[in-house]
Amino acid sequence: MKKQAALLVGTAMLASTVLSACGGSDEPASVAGSPTAASPGASSQPVKEEKPFDLTITVNQVGEVPAKGNALEQALAKYTNTNLSFQWIPTSAYDEKINVMIASNELPKLLKVNYVPTIINAMRSDVFWEIGPYLKDYKNLAAQPQAYYDNIKADGKLYGIPIFRDMGRAVVHYRKDWMDAAGLKLPKTLDDWYAIFKAMGDGDPDKNGKKDTYGYLLDKAYNQGTGSTLTRFAVAQGGPNKWKVDDKGNFTPEFMTDEFFNTMKLFKRLYQENLINQDFAVVEASTNDKAYESGRVAFRISGGNAQSMLTNLIKVVPTAQMDAAPLEGPNGIRVPAESGNAGILTIPKSSVKNEAELKRVLSFLDKLLDKEMVYLLNKGIEGKHYKIDGNFTVSLDKDADAKEVKPYRDTLIQRGDNYNMDKVTKDTDLFLKNKKIVTENDKFIVNNPALTLVSTIYTERGKELEQMITDAETKFIMGKIDEAGWKAEIDKWKKAGGDKLMEEYKADYLKTKK
Repeated sequence: MKKQAALLVGTAMLASTVLSACGGSDEPASVAGSPTAASPGASSQPVKEEKPFDLTITVNQVGEVPAKGNALEQALAKYTNTNLSFQWIPTSAYDEKINVMIASNELPKLLKVNYVPTIINAMRSDVFWEIGPYLKDYKNLAAQPQAYYDNIKADGKLYGIPIFRDMGRAVVHYRKDWMDAAGLKLPKTLDDWYAIFKAMGDGDPDKNGKKDTYGYLLDKAYNQGTGSTLTRFAVAQGGPNKWKVDDKGNFTPEFMTDEFFNTMKLFKRLYQENLINQDFAVVEASTNDKAYESGRVAFRISGGNAQSMLTNLIKVVPTAQMDAAPLEGPNGIRVPAESGNAGILTIPKSSVKNEAELKRVLSFLDKLLDKEMVYLLNKGIEGKHYKIDGNFTVSLDKDADAKEVKPYRDTLIQRGDNYNMDKVTKDTDLFLKNKKIVTENDKFIVNNPALTLVSTIYTERGKELEQMITDAETKFIMGKIDEAGWKAEIDKWKKAGGDKLMEEYKADYLKTKK
């Protein structure tokens, strides 16, 4: 099985396995100034082992490679009693390199991957240690919400620790000054959204006498991935997140539901009336960013932060006001759940050869969620990267944070101020409001029931099938096909493998439920 798995993964496309890290520093290590008061879930200072554990970790490089033995890395190694050795692989070559490493079993003791079909197959084929039964022995790892672990399981088993990321990141960001001036309330129904987009597009909200504003903009990835605009609108209206499953295990894709089709009809109407950008099918997201920052757009549903947008906007429009709100539909707040991770830390069996070594790696991961390490990975070294001001932390050097702290914050597990952190970043009311909405969104997330399922058809032809629907959605919105044409495109999708995909999801779903 191991040889078969290695061959499979070695030949399969691993294009979605993406990681992030950058920066460096070489100052002496110290975390003496970091908060150490006990808090729920925090571990006590670890008992020093006889000998530091040699731990190799593979991640990809973004920007400069951190200097070996830099201050933060020293502090991390000292606290966890490890000899750390990071392998930083350039992003452009990462997929190919990991492909070869998995196929040859030449792997580090800790490998960061993404939850994609090739990795799921590797999990199922015994390439990585199953760690689910061990979590109860590690206070911090056991304390994390179960949903984060459920979202990365294979056949109901856990083979890694997620790089935790909020699941309900979609937030409505909007021009409060424009909405107030027009006397408009936040929308809930699709008709509400149309009325507001029309008012923002035709009502000259910037008062310059020109028809140069929009209620909303789309880019060429408008219907793809966890940030799909169509999915976010449809879920808010009561639709499923990517897939719907009934009590018999039958799967239906979102684009075959009424909520999704009605959302497409909204954007078709907006396109016909020139209320969204006519070049959306080819425009880059970065191009739209400039339109938002120049004060030409009223609304955005984003996983970013309203304060960051406002900071850029007021450089051009000093009087601009922005606000943030949850994504709400006729029946309340509904947000499509994201995966809850920015990657997974897996423990390969070819390099961690026995249970004793496995427990040392798990101990390292558990200590990363101790209070001292939470502050180190999120804030850096007190006195150098941040200072404490009452109940808040204040950044001392944002450039140093981006270069010296962010590589480890983005690479290793941490949950920010959601766990073992009692002092949050001092920031504006808008920033804190946005953050609160994201946290509270966890109560209203709608999960994707197919997230942890595996289909041979999807592994082999998933991208092709997704592109068929993407193209059909764009044609419909642009008026190149009507409702009959849309249904014909769905029939093509079914015959090309869609029917088989639904059958395989059902079979895998029922198997995991046994």
